[in-house]
Amino acid sequence: MQCVVLAAGEGKRMRPLTARRPKVMLPVANRPMMEHLVLAARDAGITEFVFVVGYGEREVRNHFGNGERFGIQVAYAPQRQQSGTADALRSAQDLVTGPFLAMNGDMILSSADIARMIDAPAPAMGTSTTDHPGDFGVVLVEDGRVLSLEEKSKHPKSNIINAGAYSFTPEIFELLAGIRLSERGELELTDALGILIARHDLGAVPLSTWRDIGYPWDLLDANAALLLGLNSQNEGIVEEGVHLLGPVAVGEGTVIKSGTYIEGPCIIGKNCRIGPHAYIRGATSIGDESHIGHCTEIKNTVVMARTKIPHFNYIGDSVIGSGCNFGAGTKIANLRHDHGPVKAGGKDTRHTKFGAVVGDNVHFGINCSVNVGSVIGSNAQFAPNSVIEGSFGEDAAIR
Repeated sequence: MQCVVLAAGEGKRMRPLTARRPKVMLPVANRPMMEHLVLAARDAGITEFVFVVGYGEREVRNHFGNGERFGIQVAYAPQRQQSGTADALRSAQDLVTGPFLAMNGDMILSSADIARMIDAPAPAMGTSTTDHPGDFGVVLVEDGRVLSLEEKSKHPKSNIINAGAYSFTPEIFELLAGIRLSERGELELTDALGILIARHDLGAVPLSTWRDIGYPWDLLDANAALLLGLNSQNEGIVEEGVHLLGPVAVGEGTVIKSGTYIEGPCIIGKNCRIGPHAYIRGATSIGDESHIGHCTEIKNTVVMARTKIPHFNYIGDSVIGSGCNFGAGTKIANLRHDHGPVKAGGKDTRHTKFGAVVGDNVHFGINCSVNVGSVIGSNAQFAPNSVIEGSFGEDAAIR
């Protein structure tokens, strides 16, 4: 069976993190989120993939190539204009030779769940449950069949949702050929699903491990979940006087200096410098060539590659882009005084602890204070002693 991975979208809700990369290439546990999905599908027995690419496709192609280093075969189907999910799937039509899986590239699934999708009679939809179904396509299921699908309902009829994973036969392309533009001006896959539902022909496959990554703070939840399965590994240098508690993975060329205390699960990439006397707490991922320095504390955070957080910093419950530099003493707050849920960019994160979203190549002067829920665009620059709160666009500057 083939697997079509839809990976052409920009991921506007993930801004500013997608200003320089496609959403599916954002790192979770130091791998692009799409790589986790592809490896899970491979482990479920699929070796032939079609990647539908568009925005930032060069990064996807450079990372996966022809698939050889991952033990798979990859073909690419360009979607030149992002005209909706139906258009994205139609882009793969000439490369599909029989029954296939189709999956959104911005989610996390286990190989066991993908195996269930493979075994399900096509056509079928993977389903999951959530405590906020109104953000998704809400599904009613009876006797293993999908009875209805309603997108982003204000009054959801159930807590069961469309998980964005499907088992199809090539017949789906005949249905897609008849789809017309929706009110949003897009060609929607859900319109084709509606035809299958009306024919009582769409099965439902409950998924146990599905995790959607729609907003930057969802990266923290996915990162924490994937790190739970981390095995300790040391390919770098750990000096005397370093304390490692729980599963910690250290990449090749990385040096952990004396006095550093790391609580797993934690993964540290290649060629990093950590410490001396750094404190890294659980559910933290640190990208390649990063520096976490003296008396710096990092907790439940995704730090992307080539970022420097070198002296007397605190970063909690945050997503930090690549190539950033934190001046000495700069700190990110992560808790409101009333312990209420944090909003970021006007959106409820549903997290009582959440710090900031920081784009790529952001530079902070010394002793900056970043308030909870701040969203900072790429290439922003902040003068020493700046108080940073709210949202800032790309190239913003406080002098």
